[in-house]
Amino acid sequence: MAKPKASFICQNCGAVHGRWQGRCEACGDWNTIVEEGSSLSAPIGPGGVRIGKGRIIAMEGLTGASLDAPRLPAGIAELDRVTGGGFVKGSVILLGGEPGIGKSTLLIQAAAALAKRGQRVVYISGEEAVAQVRLRADRLGLADSPVDLAAETHVDDIVATLSAGKTPALVIIDSIQTMWTSAVEAAPGTVTQVRGSAQALIRYAKTTGAAVILVGHVTKDGQIAGPRVVEHMVDAVIFFEGEGGHDFRILRGLKNRFGPTDEIGVFEMRGNGLNEVANPSALFLGTRDPNAAGTSVFAGMEGTRPLLVELQALVVPNGMGTPRRAVVGWDTSRLAMILAVLEAHGGVRLGQYDVYLNVAGGLRIAEPAADLAVAAALVSSLTGNPLPIDMAIFGEVSLSGAVRPVSHTGHRLKEAAKLGFTRAAAPLAQQAEESDRAVGIHAIERIADLVALVAAGKPVRTVERVARDG
Repeated sequence: MAKPKASFICQNCGAVHGRWQGRCEACGDWNTIVEEGSSLSAPIGPGGVRIGKGRIIAMEGLTGASLDAPRLPAGIAELDRVTGGGFVKGSVILLGGEPGIGKSTLLIQAAAALAKRGQRVVYISGEEAVAQVRLRADRLGLADSPVDLAAETHVDDIVATLSAGKTPALVIIDSIQTMWTSAVEAAPGTVTQVRGSAQALIRYAKTTGAAVILVGHVTKDGQIAGPRVVEHMVDAVIFFEGEGGHDFRILRGLKNRFGPTDEIGVFEMRGNGLNEVANPSALFLGTRDPNAAGTSVFAGMEGTRPLLVELQALVVPNGMGTPRRAVVGWDTSRLAMILAVLEAHGGVRLGQYDVYLNVAGGLRIAEPAADLAVAAALVSSLTGNPLPIDMAIFGEVSLSGAVRPVSHTGHRLKEAAKLGFTRAAAPLAQQAEESDRAVGIHAIERIADLVALVAAGKPVRTVERVARDG
């Protein structure tokens, strides 16, 4: 019998080390390496059987009938949008999000909607008792839904139970970090157990055609806990995000083998659960103060959905020596770039001012097209001139001070027109693309054009005067 050998595995990235050390060489994190037992004998396969000699598998060619992946709509439009039209049979989805954000609420609602349409849905809870899940369902008014419910953490028992009856259309595992399998010699919650449990559930999904949703915990830095290899093993990764002080939640697709990877779904948390938001632009702009300086409306794109959101900037003199740069909902490094371009090519000096930038409503924006709207909000706050109430802004700013065109101009303008906007500040090259537009475009060729546009109003302080004071 082979002598057991200990291995040291990083709990963040899953890298295996021959000995313990304080810092993982693969990911660079400290104090994440944990000793786990292993064996030099043959590896363990499904059901705890050690794998010996392999078997010959059948090979197929590229030719043959190729049908579109059949989908199972959840009945929740925002969820179906993110998944690409519904759950693909045999697919595995990893759902992440901060504690209390509404993951279990969303899954209970999706399970109830499918079960009421005659589909068999199984909800396995590894963190809560059956009574606790029933209390949530009763609070949401879904207690009469024919959902099969169990509280279990042993993956082998779960797979055996699911295989004994009718194959379910959807299986929900809440959460994957609480699961363990006898095929892996490690403590529950470790990287090895998470990976082994996920592999067993993925194998079940691929062999039976049932769609499986794995709920994942989130670390303190906002990443889905567990080894990154689990994200590579699953077919789709979606993230549920939102701010505690806001009622709405954003469901964002990060990976999808069967659909788009940049779609978002918008929900609003209410007493009866998560409600879909059909017009998120109206929600994000609902509390906007149009006469306030330092605000701009950005016409953005999230996947195939146009979205209008308010950007808020505050520029105040600094009296502490080192200016502060605080950003919520945008990239801090990109803000530094916009500040440098404004000073170098726009004649706006911001080196002696504290700068605060916020995306209203808690939405997080990663699109470069927001550069021009951010610059407009900064100049508006500095000069004290409010931007026109009926103007939306979009465009990418380059280091040379030029404003570059962006894609999906027509969708952005149509969304702006729907909400009553009649003007848009956009790159010069966008003018030729929309001849029948309902929104007039104010051409912005360089960042200096934007500064002149903001300063053309009724200024409280001109740019030149503020620059001279700085």
